[in-house]
Amino acid sequence: MSEMENVVLLDEAGNEIGIAPKASVHGADTALHLAFSCHVMNSAGQVLVTRRAIGKKTWPGVWTNSFCGHPAPAESLTDAVHRRAAFEVGLRVRDLELALPHFRYRAIDASGIVENEICPVYVAFTDDEPQPNPSEVAEYRWVDPLDLAASLEATPWAFSPWLVLQAQQLHLFGTPPAVRRAS
Repeated sequence: MSEMENVVLLDEAGNEIGIAPKASVHGADTALHLAFSCHVMNSAGQVLVTRRAIGKKTWPGVWTNSFCGHPAPAESLTDAVHRRAAFEVGLRVRDLELALPHFRYRAIDASGIVENEICPVYVAFTDDEPQPNPSEVAEYRWVDPLDLAASLEATPWAFSPWLVLQAQQLHLFGTPPAVRRAS
């Protein structure tokens, strides 16, 4: 991804109001912008968690969801999810489901950088093994959803704030994928 990457700026109602360079919207005074998160499951019922690369501007070295990103201006969210899956974790994902269409959060990391995003949350599936991009992902693990839920409850400070909030809203990490798909 280029330093010239642009993000979509939003008003408080979630309407597009312009674009800005990605590098300019992650600081101490972060404009509301569009993003997405994705949780990847495999056929064994495990969820992929990743640890953010140490060189990341926000929450470096923190465990988080499978991957996340920002759609480019005029790019659909689903196209952006597929693009970032390939770029960040080297995966082709399938059966993409919009799990939390209205997820929104604002969080401040230890360095004072603010995340301020409307961030629809997706769940996707793969049986491929990740090939992480080292500029994005330091390491990854396939974990049992119940174990992840227990870790999030016991040590929320070890995870990205958006993962903790999404897990509370998703109820994903206690329901096997086969049960979710059947309902």
